[in-house]
Amino acid sequence: MSNWILGLTGGIGAGKTAATTYFESLGIEVVDADIVAREVVQPNTPGLNAITAHFGSAVLNHDGQLNRAKLREVIFSDESQKDWLNKLLHPLIREQIITQLAEAKSSYSILCAPLLFENGLQSYCQKTLLIDVPESVQIIRTASRDNVSQEQVKNIIAAQMSRKEKSQLADYIVNNDKELADVQSELLSLHKIFLQAAKNY
Repeated sequence: MSNWILGLTGGIGAGKTAATTYFESLGIEVVDADIVAREVVQPNTPGLNAITAHFGSAVLNHDGQLNRAKLREVIFSDESQKDWLNKLLHPLIREQIITQLAEAKSSYSILCAPLLFENGLQSYCQKTLLIDVPESVQIIRTASRDNVSQEQVKNIIAAQMSRKEKSQLADYIVNNDKELADVQSELLSLHKIFLQAAKNY
């Protein structure tokens, strides 16, 4: 891959989507690892065929789509099944991410991944940007957005890499706990830096 890539990450509810939407409005192509993860298990993909062969059709909805809740139930209580699934999906997702980044036509492109550092995806990126908010904000935002309990959100946060660790790894950090206009003006300044870096790359 010869194009300049920014890795964008942040904990749950930090506002990664608001940031990538803004970058897209500036004409920057975004490859979203979460979307890719859904694409590799669409009906008739090697990913979903392998999952069905392994777990049986009980993990499918009536329309042939993957029933994520059902699959989560199956692997939640069984570490070895979870490992099997990760070993299947991670290479498929990675391959798809690389393909999509290579096809990006914008001045630079963005790889958005909640587990950017955990999965070593920053190795594909020239620089990394962390979208960050205090944990209390993450909990309130996510609970109201996903209609889940604050307890559940706390568990998800606890399972992710800590904000402190991410902050130490990221090249740039934007605090998203302020007015959208302020955040966007910060992102615009960074956008100019990235454009220059991509030009010199």
